Amino acid sequence: MTHTKRILITADPQEVRVAIVEGGKLAEAYIERRGRKSILGNIYKGRVDAVLPGMEAAFVDIGLQKNGFLYVNEIVLPDLDEKERRKLRIQELIEPGQELLVQVTKDPMGTKGARLTMEVSLAGRFMVLVPGGDGVGVSRKLPDDERVRLRDEIRSFQKEHDAGMIVRTAAQGADRADLERDVRLLEKLWETTRGHAQRADAPALVYAEPDLSLQMIRDDLRNDVSEVVIDDERQYHRILAYVRRTSPELAERVKLYRGKRALFARYEIDQGIRSTLRRRVDLPSGGYLIFDYAEAFTIVDVNTGRFTGTKSKRLEDTILKNNLEAAVELVRQLRMRDIGGIIVVDFIDMAAQKNRDAVLATLQKELEKDRSKVYVVEISPLGLVEMTRQNVTDGVREILTRPCEHCEATGRVLSEESIAVENLREVRLHARQSKAEARSTFSGSASEPSRAMRAATKCLAVGPCMSRRQASTCAARSAPGTTTPGTPHAAA
Repeated sequence: MTHTKRILITADPQEVRVAIVEGGKLAEAYIERRGRKSILGNIYKGRVDAVLPGMEAAFVDIGLQKNGFLYVNEIVLPDLDEKERRKLRIQELIEPGQELLVQVTKDPMGTKGARLTMEVSLAGRFMVLVPGGDGVGVSRKLPDDERVRLRDEIRSFQKEHDAGMIVRTAAQGADRADLERDVRLLEKLWETTRGHAQRADAPALVYAEPDLSLQMIRDDLRNDVSEVVIDDERQYHRILAYVRRTSPELAERVKLYRGKRALFARYEIDQGIRSTLRRRVDLPSGGYLIFDYAEAFTIVDVNTGRFTGTKSKRLEDTILKNNLEAAVELVRQLRMRDIGGIIVVDFIDMAAQKNRDAVLATLQKELEKDRSKVYVVEISPLGLVEMTRQNVTDGVREILTRPCEHCEATGRVLSEESIAVENLREVRLHARQSKAEARSTFSGSASEPSRAMRAATKCLAVGPCMSRRQASTCAARSAPGTTTPGTPHAAA
């Protein structure tokens, strides 16, 4: 097997960063900062704060700043089968003040609290255990014959355990002993978690997922990974011990980096992470993508840019080549940026149906590499593709940036000319209202400049996304009697 995948892990006291490199290019990037750790997968003993019959949902206090959100379809009661539960309203299932064991299925995002479920599951190296369940599932990413083999292996011992089981992609090639060992470890973990829940007072955390680095090894270290490179000795020994216990045949691929250059600089990862913050992404032949983020969805616009094809090619061929490159880069950017929700992609119009089919096929093939669930609608005659992508935690862009306090996250601010015209209008208004005010406007003291003068100087001081501290400093320098000749404000 040709190994084209590499996992890089760098750690310092402030944050842990993980990069997945495929074919020499950054494919996915994750950041976990101290004090901002994802709670996805954590299990809490919560208390119902409010039941909303009109929304068929409830708010559950799990000890965080915002209550979690529990839909009626996520309620699981041991004495009630699924068919009977569907006949009941949410107020007949739970009530305010009731204590529940819930698991986080989506991190808090923006103004919304965490998404919760009562169907608790625990993930291991090869298996996912669903306590109290009875079903058997196998990852769809595995080949059909391997899925059949693994399903038969699970069914041969699943009756001995009071739990549902799901076989993970990492189980490819694992034998019965490997699967049973994983199940036993998960059952012990569940017994410990349940014990914590019985002793704890709600709201309380009773199980926390491992840190980012161990999660990535648990979920992504498979035979297609050529090496795992770690620059922190403590993390290296933790990960090596875990791999030796769960997949000893892969232990030799775990390596400690001792180079003089920073690990991410050595593999040019920092440059890739910074590219996720840009609107424009260039394509190999000269075209480019533009990413625009809105509240309801994300828009991606495909452009030919300076790519005009060759003399031997028709316009349709040029457009097809540009769109095929765009489809490949689009999926890479979706994974790197971890964009979720509704996504609309505006490919360049193609006249031939076979070309639209080729672009859609390329897009779907690339999406097979994506760990998130994606649903794609057929490409329209106008070249539009609509898709939804599951997003359960903050991506790199959300962690590295914050909304601008001046443009209010719109990416646009009033131009200097617009602000100046508005403030001059205010000056004229004050001049008409009172002669005294007019004299104060143009000859105010240095210690007490008029409101209009302060506004006028502000229009010269506040540029796009300038901080308030910078603006106030510039306004003070521009006050009457304090302006320094030769400054930009004086020149203005």
